[in-house]
Amino acid sequence: MNRPLLPSKHVPAVRISGTPATFHVKSFGCQMNVYDGERMAEMLGAQGMTAATGADSADLVVLNTCHIREKAAEKVYSDIGRLRREDGTRPMIAVAGCVAQAEGSEISRRAPSVDIVVGPQAYHNLPALIGKAVRGEVALDTDMPAASKFGSLPDRPKQPRPMAFLTIQEGCDKFCTYCVVPYTRGAEISRPWSAILDEAQALVDGGVREITLLGQNVNAWQGTDPAGRTQGFDGLIRALAALPDLARIRYTTSHPNDMTEGLIAAHAEVPKLMPFLHLPVQSGSDRILKAMNRNHSVESYLAILEKVRAARPDIALSGDFIVGFPGETDADFEATMALVRDVGYAMAYSFKYSARPGTPAADMADHIPATVMDARLQRLQAQLNADQIAFNSRAVGQCVPILLEREGRYPGQRIGKTPWLQSVHVTAPDYALGDMIDVDITATGPNSLAGDLKKRIAA
Repeated sequence: MNRPLLPSKHVPAVRISGTPATFHVKSFGCQMNVYDGERMAEMLGAQGMTAATGADSADLVVLNTCHIREKAAEKVYSDIGRLRREDGTRPMIAVAGCVAQAEGSEISRRAPSVDIVVGPQAYHNLPALIGKAVRGEVALDTDMPAASKFGSLPDRPKQPRPMAFLTIQEGCDKFCTYCVVPYTRGAEISRPWSAILDEAQALVDGGVREITLLGQNVNAWQGTDPAGRTQGFDGLIRALAALPDLARIRYTTSHPNDMTEGLIAAHAEVPKLMPFLHLPVQSGSDRILKAMNRNHSVESYLAILEKVRAARPDIALSGDFIVGFPGETDADFEATMALVRDVGYAMAYSFKYSARPGTPAADMADHIPATVMDARLQRLQAQLNADQIAFNSRAVGQCVPILLEREGRYPGQRIGKTPWLQSVHVTAPDYALGDMIDVDITATGPNSLAGDLKKRIAA
């Protein structure tokens, strides 16, 4: 019997033939991509396919991509190469998400093993694209139709965890000069009121206790309620809070320009709306904010935070920062450091500027050397980390409610979240995921807290 030759890197792998029976979805980037990945998995399951334990055992691998930063995009191509198997075969490969939208057919040219390319507004067409790929046809869909894709997706099944994401808004009309989102996700579109309430109810009926509302500019959501009244984001939050078995509501990501008085009031008046606000500022320099086309100033941003803190004094604040934007001087960066020290963030995300092709900032002069960006980022992250540790340390000695979300590493250990989005490890073998318990916080680390069980809160 002849033994098969081991494949050479110069010999293209042969795709597994036939209609795929198993699938694996790998999502990169933001929480909206996580949501999209979950919906694709649910859709493939509704088509009769079975989720594989990983990419190695899947007939179809969906890489749900992010295009915000260069490294995230490059990682996709590395992952494509790793899907080649020792026996010379590979799965059917679908590239979805924002890299698919931005690069389109260029993906197949650069990586010929890719069978399907589908953008984030077209993934409801994935089953039809799989059929095309099986027949050897071009399977590319990067259309961004005005009609919502959500109506083509299956109903939400029971969720594996008691928290879930729910996308209510997509796209962006802000056109920040560094950002590709308006080009990869399209214009701002709000999902209809009834569709959101129906999906939220389905999640709650399936055991979800906490919902995080998602959008590129989630607080820009607007719609019409069943009575025909125009509603803003705060009205939607109040309607969701009326669902009896929903315990907690969160939202991300927000834009300062859409932080309305009604939304700020909701933080004071809606107990189910958690005291956590992610409100990106990006820079502490008005000059850089103008170059970024952020359309807010440091003063107006701080004024919003003052109002939010007045409405909800225990609010935990989070933000995003970009260092090394073209033309950023030492003085501009020091202004960012001053803002960070002034606010005292509970947590924050910080990145070096990454030029994205097609964005106005990519063509700006005075790009900052990598060594300068590295040094600035290290200083910024050191301050942000110190502020996060200080915020977490203030929890020690407090009794806080946590929602148990997942199993811990040790027998009987559970992990849950405080209202302020801190992870807490607690030994609670008699309690199930989805239970709400009181915990005395006993210790803190940079990324999580430890506590002792107090008592169960009545549902």
